[in-house]
Amino acid sequence: MKFGHFDDKAKEYVITTPHTPQPWINYLGSNDFFSLISNTCGGYSFYKDAKLLRITRYRYNNIPVDSNGKYYYINDDGVIWNPGTMPSGTETDTYECRHGLGYSRFHSSKNNLEADLLAFVPVDAACEINCLTLKNNSNVAKNVSLFSYVEFCLWNAVDDSTNFQRNLSIGEVEVHGSTIYHKTEYRERRRHYSFFTVNAPVQNFDTSRDEFLGAGNGNAFPEAVRRKKCSNSIASGWYPIAAHQIDLTLAPGEEKTFVFMLGYCENPADNKWEAPNVIRKAPAKALIERFDTAEKAMAAFAELKTYWETLLARFAVTSSNEHIDRMANIWNQYQCMVTFNMSRSASYYESGTGRGMGFRDSCQDLLGFVHLIPERARERIIDIASTQFPDGSAYHQYQPLTKQGNLDVGSGFNDDPLWLIAAVSAYLKETGDYGILDEPVPFDCKKGSEVPLFEHLNKSFHYTATHLGLHKLPLIGRADWNDCLNLNCFSSEPGESFQTTGPSEGPVAESVFIAAMFVKYGKEFKEICLRTGHEDLAKEAESAVADMYQAVLDAGWDGEWFLRAYDSQSAKVGSKECEEGKIYIEPQGFCVMAEIGKEEGLAEKALDSVHKHLETKYGIMILQPAYTRYHLELGEISSYPPGYKENAGIFCHNNPWISIAEAVLGRGDLAFDVYRKICPSYIEEISDVHRTEPYIYSQMVAGADAARFGEAKNSWLTGTAAWTFVNLSQALLGIQPEYDGLAVNPCLPKNFGDLKIKRRYRDAEYYIDIRKPDGVEKGVAWMEVDGKKIAGNQIPLIPGKKEYHVTVQMG
Repeated sequence: MKFGHFDDKAKEYVITTPHTPQPWINYLGSNDFFSLISNTCGGYSFYKDAKLLRITRYRYNNIPVDSNGKYYYINDDGVIWNPGTMPSGTETDTYECRHGLGYSRFHSSKNNLEADLLAFVPVDAACEINCLTLKNNSNVAKNVSLFSYVEFCLWNAVDDSTNFQRNLSIGEVEVHGSTIYHKTEYRERRRHYSFFTVNAPVQNFDTSRDEFLGAGNGNAFPEAVRRKKCSNSIASGWYPIAAHQIDLTLAPGEEKTFVFMLGYCENPADNKWEAPNVIRKAPAKALIERFDTAEKAMAAFAELKTYWETLLARFAVTSSNEHIDRMANIWNQYQCMVTFNMSRSASYYESGTGRGMGFRDSCQDLLGFVHLIPERARERIIDIASTQFPDGSAYHQYQPLTKQGNLDVGSGFNDDPLWLIAAVSAYLKETGDYGILDEPVPFDCKKGSEVPLFEHLNKSFHYTATHLGLHKLPLIGRADWNDCLNLNCFSSEPGESFQTTGPSEGPVAESVFIAAMFVKYGKEFKEICLRTGHEDLAKEAESAVADMYQAVLDAGWDGEWFLRAYDSQSAKVGSKECEEGKIYIEPQGFCVMAEIGKEEGLAEKALDSVHKHLETKYGIMILQPAYTRYHLELGEISSYPPGYKENAGIFCHNNPWISIAEAVLGRGDLAFDVYRKICPSYIEEISDVHRTEPYIYSQMVAGADAARFGEAKNSWLTGTAAWTFVNLSQALLGIQPEYDGLAVNPCLPKNFGDLKIKRRYRDAEYYIDIRKPDGVEKGVAWMEVDGKKIAGNQIPLIPGKKEYHVTVQMG
């Protein structure tokens, strides 16, 4: 069952009913100012940091769900409704929500009154613009009262939701014309404020929530909207909001457009005030003036659309498969941008109040983003590396505003250091910018500790190389990529953290997964060393990688698949010897990606075991059999009900690893089948089962053991986005950035057909025509560049050349 459809030409998903199984959301913003918006206008806004600079308030786990946002109430002769239907819930005569790239548009009507609402964040401004047009489609005049409504958050979203004895006394606002300024705490340490304005005179306003809603009333039918009159209230303490009242008369066929804006401003510390207790409004006035007419707002919207057209043109495919073209050209790249901006910090599932930017997460997100805006990827690498500790280990998270390590979970996740090598190698392959390796980067953000970025990579490599267990495999620490596999942290009491209870580092527990990472990214480190004149270090890296490869063969192979780990007692995890959790997905994918066991014939056995034991119609499960009781020695992974999350759920993040691994072996049919099963476009038809957005990847799909097999959870912010784009663009379509240029090496199903790819790479345009005979899954028979055949499958880089025309014959 579908609840909408793709409009590929407009690059939109069109939702045709407000009654989706979950809120289906979109992200507005591409730099510093961000908003989340659902298909019923729920959501919230923040500047840079969803925890520390939250602008509007949102209530998680609320009933009804998703019932706080930027709302517009229409009172048309006593009938109260909203363009997105919430929060009144009044059924409209027509409804449509179009989620596009950085914008959402709502089109609805009731009783011959039509509403069109466009919401977007301009490319280079700290504000959200809402253009609302009302049109009278009846044959009589309509007298309409229009009300806007936002509820301000008191900045720190954690404090806002917990510290009521203080917060219910600090709310402050100012009102100047049609602009309502939120200035809570501005008088003390803060020098920033927000505002909500409209480009028209207002009859009345409210800034007190209780006055607007009515004491004890919800937000479905505010008292002010019922009586068609705001009270010009000024919030003092209590709950500050911004609400405008605009009364208008529309003649038959007449329409009027209003531009509302939610903005954020900062003042210099020594220039905060216009007068005693009167905030300096010059930045706000300048921002308002930029967008204070419909013409100016729509020009900014056109600029936003051009911005996205330009970005997405950096990689575009034309084939006979609409699902591939749709995901590669629009939605997968779009989600990669969102995950790069947000990491795992702000969604409808991650509240943005605890987790900041993940060290591991941001490094992986960069893999799918680096081709879009390489200069921003460069900045992110420096930010991430700056939080690393001098020994090569790392904070697991950091706050995007302060860029300081987040102490909530600290460090000790021993896969983290190697992801930095993965990110930097991807950046170097994309850009050829070896200068980044000489950039001075501190440890733990401490001035005076700066060393070249290269030394951070060296520390990352050697941290793993020097933290080995009894089987010469890497020590797992608190956890590796799977944060719920806690082999050193023994949590036995309610309320304890699975990941931080007990030691972060044990002398025994080891990870085969980190071993595979070390082999894969150790090879990249060796290559970087060779290209920067560190020959001795390259030889050391080569030797260490070879030793790790052998350690995996000696101690990480279980006969039919790769082991997952060794626990604190040196017992096997992910082995046929285990009662539950006999086989895990992660080492099968990553070991084969690292080509461990390829020559020995083990790689094919491992992937065959994946298809035999883990594959389902909705994707590949993370492990089998599911854990049915709590295992103290394994931790959180065994705390979930069977089939959910890390306990035998279909964890979408690592399904691409299996697809990439199949491509390593040249098995195109199998690689594509793995890709297809979790691809949103392919599974749109089962949206009633899947429940989350059909245009975006989710973190998890309930596995075969679950009561709700096939139901997805936690959409948008997942490493699935970057890894599926790497899988699609590099492993399947075969466009692979290398240190010395683009290589072309597709791996596709036997009957996929020909395709064309346009790729922007190092300031040049590549037009690649791939001819694929039926029956061929992988292999390049010959390749021509600008009409001349070349040896191999890597396009030679020619300095100054701006355009390449490439023909590839598979065979």
